[in-house]
Amino acid sequence: MFEEGQLYSAVTTDADGQVQVHLGENHPGFTDAAYRARRGEIAAASLARRPGDPVPTIEYTDEEHGIWRLVSAELAPKHEKYAHSEFLAAKAALRLPTDHVPQLEQVTELLRPLTGWSYTAAPGLVPLREFYADLGRGVFNSTQYLRHPSEPLYTPEPDIIHEVIGHANQLASPRFAAITRAAGEASRRLETEEAMQFVADVFWFSIEFGVIAEDGETKAYGAGILSSYGEMDEFGHMDIRPLDLHAMGTQNYDITAYQPVLFRAESLDHLEGVVGHFFETVDDDLAARLRAEAHAPA
Repeated sequence: MFEEGQLYSAVTTDADGQVQVHLGENHPGFTDAAYRARRGEIAAASLARRPGDPVPTIEYTDEEHGIWRLVSAELAPKHEKYAHSEFLAAKAALRLPTDHVPQLEQVTELLRPLTGWSYTAAPGLVPLREFYADLGRGVFNSTQYLRHPSEPLYTPEPDIIHEVIGHANQLASPRFAAITRAAGEASRRLETEEAMQFVADVFWFSIEFGVIAEDGETKAYGAGILSSYGEMDEFGHMDIRPLDLHAMGTQNYDITAYQPVLFRAESLDHLEGVVGHFFETVDDDLAARLRAEAHAPA
């Protein structure tokens, strides 16, 4: 289990209106004043947006486009090797640009005809219930910044590469999109924070870090795996367990390291039947019962 805020650098606004992004000391851009200023500029554009305004357009630099090109090129052969066929088919249908960072409006234009989903901008952390409520409406909150150029194949926090190359490709599949939307719709039925966290943790071990058996191999469909150059080489060596809602909703994990425990569906039908059905039916009582059973003495 984790606190959602750990995923994103904190964003604050000074008394004079200056937006600052507070990078951790282990962040590659921590000592780079220009990068920190750029992050603040991009966050400020999102914070300034009012309801009904279009998603902010970011004028990406040549360096930022170069990071997107490099990562797109490096991830492509790994997707062919490690990604589940449903993800690959969705990626082929979506046809994200590989030579430049797309605007979120462009991502929406490509995605909406396929599954009805759209993208909106976030400066960083979106409160858990707000994030899931938007998922229930078919809206994905995405950051717009890119990782530090010194480590283009690594990021300690979700950036637009993770949230578009990972999640938009996934959401271009009607089947993955339906599971994701069901998780969002579940949040409307949940009153307790414990139940909400249980759903978020099952989401982590499925939509973010899920794997599926296919043709005698373990393939990835989770956005956290398929947007990470390093994670794709490592996930096959991890402790891969059968789908288990009790464990998925209570398993401790460290977001700063490769995920050592993963849960595998035996097919896409199996994933829909277990995780999809859970999201469609979970309420406070079910989440509490599953949590209690997970902690009960054997």
